[in-house]
Amino acid sequence: MTKILVVDDVPSELEMIGRILKKAGMEVVVATNGEEAIARIQETAPDLVILDVVMPRMNGFEVIRELRGDRKTSKLPVVFCSQKNTEIDKTWGMDLGADAYITKPVDPEQLINIVERLL
Repeated sequence: MTKILVVDDVPSELEMIGRILKKAGMEVVVATNGEEAIARIQETAPDLVILDVVMPRMNGFEVIRELRGDRKTSKLPVVFCSQKNTEIDKTWGMDLGADAYITKPVDPEQLINIVERLL
């Protein structure tokens, strides 16, 4: 079963995205901040990460920098899912190594299509 790590500091966002992914037959692991995300990646070896940008302790941009700088996680697919929807934010996210960048509110069909394409 495909394992997806969803990282967001808003419980309702975690629940909604998790529900979409579970309905599509995927296993969901969650983290509520960037530091927890790094730990979960090491513990659970997800197939893909859905990552918010604005979070406490360590933001999504910092998380992806760390992932891309580590040989073990440098190829791990990462999808930014954020309310930050300016072109600068999207460009910055992609330049840091994201495989996709979608904005909230999440379109379930778009999310599943992106995840399936990246896996």
